[in-house]
Amino acid sequence: MKEAVSQLHEWIKVVTQVGLGLVALGIVVEIVFGKEAIFGSSVVNNLSVIVGDIGGENGFVGLVAILIITAIFLNRS
Repeated sequence: MKEAVSQLHEWIKVVTQVGLGLVALGIVVEIVFGKEAIFGSSVVNNLSVIVGDIGGENGFVGLVAILIITAIFLNRS
């Protein structure tokens, strides 16, 4: 059972890293080639909406929350 949980944890870590890589790629491609260049929608706009939803009106709290979550994730990797 312990092995299964360990394998699941590793799988989740790999999938998360791939997802973060795709988001980073989408941001870079959108900066270089313009809106809707790779994924069919604006990655930067979608991230702005998510940060605004998390942080409310100003979005700063959402940005800080995302930075804290990212720092925790990077420290565990």
